[in-house]
Amino acid sequence: MTTQPLSDVIWFETQSRRTLDRLLPRLEERYRAKRGRMTADQWRTFSQRLDAHFPDLFKLLYRIYGEQYDFLYYLEELLNVAARMSLARSEELKTLDSTREQNPQWVQSNHMLGGVCYVDLFAGDLGGLREKIPYFKELGLTYLHLMPLFRCPEGNNDGGYAVSSYREVDPKLGTIEQLRDLASELRDNGISLVLDFVFNHTSDEHAWAVKARSGDREYQEFYRMFPDRTRPDAYEKTLREIFPDEHPGAFTYFPDLERWVWTTFHTFQWDLNYANPAVFNAMAEEMLALANVGVEALRLDAVAFIWKQLGTGCENLPEAHLLIQAFNAVARIAAPAMLFKSEAIVHPDEVVKYIRSDECQLSYNPLLMALLWNSLATREVRLLAHSMKARFKIPAGCTWVNYVRCHDDIGWTFSDEDAAQLGINGYDHRQFLNAFYTERFEGTFARGLPFQENPKTGDCRISGTGASLAGLEKALSEETAVEVELAIRRILLIHGIILTIGGVPLLYLGDEIGQLNDYRYYDDPAKATDSRWVHRPFMDWSKAARRSDVNTVAGRIYQRLRQLIDLRKQHVAITNGDMEVIDTGNPHLFGFVRSHAGERLALLANFTEARQTMEAYRLRQHGFTHPCTDQLTGEIYRPEHELTLEPYQLVCLSA
Repeated sequence: MTTQPLSDVIWFETQSRRTLDRLLPRLEERYRAKRGRMTADQWRTFSQRLDAHFPDLFKLLYRIYGEQYDFLYYLEELLNVAARMSLARSEELKTLDSTREQNPQWVQSNHMLGGVCYVDLFAGDLGGLREKIPYFKELGLTYLHLMPLFRCPEGNNDGGYAVSSYREVDPKLGTIEQLRDLASELRDNGISLVLDFVFNHTSDEHAWAVKARSGDREYQEFYRMFPDRTRPDAYEKTLREIFPDEHPGAFTYFPDLERWVWTTFHTFQWDLNYANPAVFNAMAEEMLALANVGVEALRLDAVAFIWKQLGTGCENLPEAHLLIQAFNAVARIAAPAMLFKSEAIVHPDEVVKYIRSDECQLSYNPLLMALLWNSLATREVRLLAHSMKARFKIPAGCTWVNYVRCHDDIGWTFSDEDAAQLGINGYDHRQFLNAFYTERFEGTFARGLPFQENPKTGDCRISGTGASLAGLEKALSEETAVEVELAIRRILLIHGIILTIGGVPLLYLGDEIGQLNDYRYYDDPAKATDSRWVHRPFMDWSKAARRSDVNTVAGRIYQRLRQLIDLRKQHVAITNGDMEVIDTGNPHLFGFVRSHAGERLALLANFTEARQTMEAYRLRQHGFTHPCTDQLTGEIYRPEHELTLEPYQLVCLSA
């Protein structure tokens, strides 16, 4: 990161102070002087937060909008939004704000465990989900991410990512009041609510889009609309296609508007125009409304795409980072308990740029996810070890969210440069992985489907549940006991790594009982063309009811997974201190050491269906010079003896 000249720093400090001194009296008069407004204590707390974070907010917004003549007008309107939404926070949430300000590292606890699900698929509606809180607690969840649940178009709505209102829950799921009550009850049970902030686009049924369609020029400026193909053609010279199956390019023509609208993803998702400061203010208010419902972390959807600039790929531009940092500053002022989670499924060099204490404190780790599946397919860990050694470390105070899979497809987002250092051709290797996980490779154990396969580029992503991709579907269909056991071990191995490598592990709910692909989505016209629905099955509660029976597949997975979760919660070193990838001397064994406050743990993972060994001296080099106990089996490993790992075994040695 480049250092700003001292003169720029002084100028911004001076201007932000002058601006705040000018705006603060008007803000205080509006929100303190009148009856029913902020009390003296509330104003003191708000103004202290404003004083602390306004310099950053001013600098960020000035860099984006400072050349616009009405910059100060929109800045004052934004402060009005922040004050109004801060005033509207419940006493419970205000207390949470203070608690989290005193303990900003709360999310880095080794007791953190995330779960993600769709409300309707998991429990029917919000009322049904509330009844599942005992299940969440039994599993050990402390963080629950509910997939998009706001009002959206009927039929195809990209799984809820086409939002028609950020203030209304989909009526089939419940009401905003039920969501607020659920957030409160989850919090009472030690579980933080996480929702998506879909801020790159709205649905074409959102009130802003409806007004734009009616001819309202103010709201047409909320989106990027063009009267002819001149500008779209210029942009598309450097854009990549995201969903080529649906529409070529990034623009859709609407005859009633007589305009081309920027639609990066689907034709019913209209990209917002963040070059307009009114859009930033409007979305900041929607963000704070979500915070006031009780959301404790927001997954920022499609972060890479929010800023557009001619002559670029319109992804990962510097202004995207400035915008997210500005949203973050607004949250620190009005709802400081809330954290941001980045969803950037892009090159690893770009992923890490979103991870900062003043931008996204949490981030999905798509690289680890992709390389776990890569290692299962290749039975080799070279790329996994090389990449984690170089790319796992992130800024202090920030946290990876590690996952085996999520609601979305699996993309092979490893670095071609990393692969080349190991003699691997990135393009060719992706073709192999696509073939392996879509049954096009002889001998594969996986049962997956291609998603958005592009015949022009060879690009493809993978759909499938964790169990089906790990071989359980194939093994059960062939009624092969040995293969069933190997599939279960694969499932547990990769979950074991996300539970122990550091950060926050995130489980896609249903994976804990080994749910398989659900091909019934073919029968629904709204879903039939989107293979991702194959890995979004309805929760099988009859199978979940057998989770205590180790004679069932569900019970074997669930009980062993619970053992891994308990292991995580017993060892602070798993999430605190340092993580060091070690050279196991065996291309099939992945190993790392976690150390903190005198505790050292060595985690070793065998990515093959054959026994693998590791020379003893390699552990001694990392301080494991005395007999070590495997925290999972109780077996004693002696430093003078060669280590042997069974097929797909995970070992956790305590020095």
